[in-house]
Amino acid sequence: MKSVKIYGPGCKRCAETEAMVKEAATRLGIDLDLEKVTDAKSIAMAGVMSTPGISVDGKLVHAGGLPVASKLEQWLTA
Repeated sequence: MKSVKIYGPGCKRCAETEAMVKEAATRLGIDLDLEKVTDAKSIAMAGVMSTPGISVDGKLVHAGGLPVASKLEQWLTA
């Protein structure tokens, strides 16, 4: 099971990022432990300077804008 956190205030891009992560995980057959982090202090402490941010298994892999689908799949399968 992959632990994935999505960092952001809950904006439209954050919701789209969450949907992309869920869709990629379903397509790849990967079980997720998905958490949305919306607290500004927690987002900053994670090192996310631009949202949405994504961490996979504790490693920050993306910050700012929507992720590229192919990269998202790489992060989930690594």
